[in-house]
Amino acid sequence: MRRLGLAGLLVAGSLIGAASAAGQTDGTTTTTIPGAPEGAAPPATILPGGKASIPAGAPYQVVRAIQAANRIHRRTYIWGGGHRGFKSKGYDCSGAVSYVLHAAGVLRSPLVSGQLAWWGAPGPGSWITVYANMTHTYMEIAGLRYDTSPLGEWINQGRGPRWRFTLRTPSGFAIRHYPGL
Repeated sequence: MRRLGLAGLLVAGSLIGAASAAGQTDGTTTTTIPGAPEGAAPPATILPGGKASIPAGAPYQVVRAIQAANRIHRRTYIWGGGHRGFKSKGYDCSGAVSYVLHAAGVLRSPLVSGQLAWWGAPGPGSWITVYANMTHTYMEIAGLRYDTSPLGEWINQGRGPRWRFTLRTPSGFAIRHYPGL
């Protein structure tokens, strides 16, 4: 029997969790986000290595957002990173969220977290939701959390832009989305 390392166990655990939420129709497997409204966006998954998959049928802007998040995935956390321009050696929370929103074509220049609390329209989006307050911001894309903070994680991936294995309580955050997404 082949031994699985920690990464292998994490991927296996993720697959088992996803399988328990999956339903079968016509031989295909579909995964639903617990508590998501009917017709909500299909979830992305975290792949081995920590990047996110792109769900089938995702709108072009969502594909661009996931690709951008994957590009800066695992960059170091640098306070103020991504504020002078979108390209940076490292990113803080608002720099990372701004980078991804810009790649999706829904943000022209970087914003700080307090500004992101007023960006877009109120409420959750179907595909992309931004959570922001005066001191922190993070986002969910296709059901996955993209955050520089490991708060609530059961495994320490460190600080910096990462796809996180757990969702986070939105208490104390403004919930925003771009209309149509």
